[in-house]
Amino acid sequence: MDFLQLEGRSILVMGVANKKSVAWHIAQVLRAAGADVLYAVRSSTRQDAIRKLVGDAPVYVCDVEKQSDIDRLREEVGRDRSQIAGLVHSIAFADYSAGWQPFHATPRSAFLQAVDISCFSLMALSNAFRDLLDPQQGSVVAISISTTRMAAENYGYMAPVKAALDSAICFLAKSFSDFSRIRFNAVCPGLLKTSASAGIPGYVDSYLFAEQATLRKEAVQTEEVANAAAFLLSPRASGINAQGLVIDAGMGVNYFDRRLVEGSMRS
Repeated sequence: MDFLQLEGRSILVMGVANKKSVAWHIAQVLRAAGADVLYAVRSSTRQDAIRKLVGDAPVYVCDVEKQSDIDRLREEVGRDRSQIAGLVHSIAFADYSAGWQPFHATPRSAFLQAVDISCFSLMALSNAFRDLLDPQQGSVVAISISTTRMAAENYGYMAPVKAALDSAICFLAKSFSDFSRIRFNAVCPGLLKTSASAGIPGYVDSYLFAEQATLRKEAVQTEEVANAAAFLLSPRASGINAQGLVIDAGMGVNYFDRRLVEGSMRS
């Protein structure tokens, strides 16, 4: 039974880096549901690597910092498909090469680049693909984080950038409602094991703490995030728009877990 009603529907997935990527897991769920998955990656080097994993599926190159790349991607996808049912934005970047710095010392160039790649790119891509997305059942899904109100020092300026992404989701949903029923939503996971997270200073300790803060004492799995994204991309989620779906295994309600408090006081 095609419960998700994704059989044969074309969906562009952006942001696959490797098999640990959230975008990769989403693509796998979509393929299992019978969707026609197209991929867009940042560089030709990554294109070669992903092509070895996906067979005959189209793999395009798009550096979202360049409007010319976004325009070319729209043209290339449009030549290959007359319409797409969905777009997955799993793109984020922060330059942590200078090491940890307090938030007030965030370099202007690093912050603005992170906003450009992690947030504005969603707006630019949505605008470019507005006439290629299914106007009645189209769905755009971005990958955010479970909360932007928790001031994790090591995550730094990326939380405000993700907050901008969350707000952009709402404004895009409103803006597109003037001419379509295309939906915009975000999946907002807790801490995950991905190659991107490995670049965040002190991430392993934060991940292990977050795991203990979940109600089940088990970290959120990337497959769980992918399942939620596939649902939001499907017609089954037709009533969900301008939302952020939190996937944190209950962590957000459990910071005062008795065992965590006792362990902290003992230390």
